[in-house]
Amino acid sequence: MKKYFFLFSCIALVLACKTQITPETVSIDKEKLLYNLKVISHDSMQGRFFGTEGNYKTQQYVADQFKALGIAPAFASGSIQQFPHTFKGKFRQCIYPIANPAEDYSNVPDTTVTGGNVVTMIKGKSDKAIVITAHLDHLGIKNGEIFNGADDDASGTAALLAIADHFKNKFPNHTLIFAAVDAEEIGSLGADYLLNNFPIAIENIALNINMDMIGRNDAFQLYAAGLYHNPHLRQPLDNIKSAQIELLYGHDDPNDVAKADWTFSSDHRIFHKKQIPFIYFGVEDHKDYHRPTDTYDNINTAFYVSAVELIIEAIENYDSFLMDEV
Repeated sequence: MKKYFFLFSCIALVLACKTQITPETVSIDKEKLLYNLKVISHDSMQGRFFGTEGNYKTQQYVADQFKALGIAPAFASGSIQQFPHTFKGKFRQCIYPIANPAEDYSNVPDTTVTGGNVVTMIKGKSDKAIVITAHLDHLGIKNGEIFNGADDDASGTAALLAIADHFKNKFPNHTLIFAAVDAEEIGSLGADYLLNNFPIAIENIALNINMDMIGRNDAFQLYAAGLYHNPHLRQPLDNIKSAQIELLYGHDDPNDVAKADWTFSSDHRIFHKKQIPFIYFGVEDHKDYHRPTDTYDNINTAFYVSAVELIIEAIENYDSFLMDEV
């Protein structure tokens, strides 16, 4: 009997050890993720250019999806944070050109346009926050062609919804703030306005995770940029268990001539300028970058789903790791 008792004890010990070293599998609603991506990058959104009907339609769609998930607005006024921006002089002529501008742009009238960020939150166990961002705008319509921006950055915006869906019934250590920000393509105006009009004290932001172009890479390679500036954030990325995607580091070192520096390439730059740590997930440019051929049909759906699951695992790792650092 002792022999069998010892055998059963060994089996139980092995099973217990296996349970401890096997990570929780991250699984998302693939169909919902892809449906949201298809809607956000549809022709009916008219390329989502800042201040256009298609952009406003996108804001409302994203806000409605967060509401359907039961994710609370970040502001008392609701989840859509409207903001005005006045374009002047040379910048106004670049964005909204007129015929025959004067050399000093003195005949170019100021134009004020209203944009909108969609911002929601899941309250955590502490006041410290992880801010997860993606930009909802794109390039609009040029010469009669719609620039749908499926990868840039409908992929990140749809991912925000999937990440919120994953965490909606959890009680994370950090408050998670989800921000689909506007006007990235013309200077990150939405992210700048958000940080200057944030729903909590920005001193409580522990980390920004930004996603911009995470839907296409045939080699199944995804970059996490930012470790050059924040080397202490490496361990949670090293601990990711994804077997489908090769997670690479780089594109953040200004001294690395072999790789473009992405430190200021998307909305995470606004956080970085305020000395808030960031990790930026993205892929290298592909042939359809900023072209009308960046459409849903060209998304690598298998890569995209795996990328979103990997990013969720990264957020879970950071949610634990950053609390241990305090």
